[in-house]
Amino acid sequence: MPLSRYHLRASVAVSDIRRAVAFYEGKLGLRPLWSGPSAAIADGSRIYGSGGGPALNVYQSVTAGTTAATLATWYVDDIDQIVDELTSAGVEFTRYDQFAHDVKGITPRAGGGRIAWFQDPDGNTFALESDV
Repeated sequence: MPLSRYHLRASVAVSDIRRAVAFYEGKLGLRPLWSGPSAAIADGSRIYGSGGGPALNVYQSVTAGTTAATLATWYVDDIDQIVDELTSAGVEFTRYDQFAHDVKGITPRAGGGRIAWFQDPDGNTFALESDV
């Protein structure tokens, strides 16, 4: 029974679900498919759709923001347009000293393409990637 036969959904811990909802829905434009409890917190989680199906589980937890790694990546056709739209919505793009970034915060990706990172209010890191 290989796991490759099943859908995979990224899960992200946040410290305050209401603040997270304002970010994920208000700034990123994600639409909730479902809301429910997170452990003992009534209405403490959301499942957001992306790419035509459920893709991201956001839940309130004391473990929020404890990893510096990129948790999920959106693969986009026009990274410049998406970065512009998110910047207009108030999303700030993260710049890392070890990479050269353009004025928008986009950097060349190893092997070709381009990438830009941003964080949610808890410091969870996400990326946008484009092959061009």
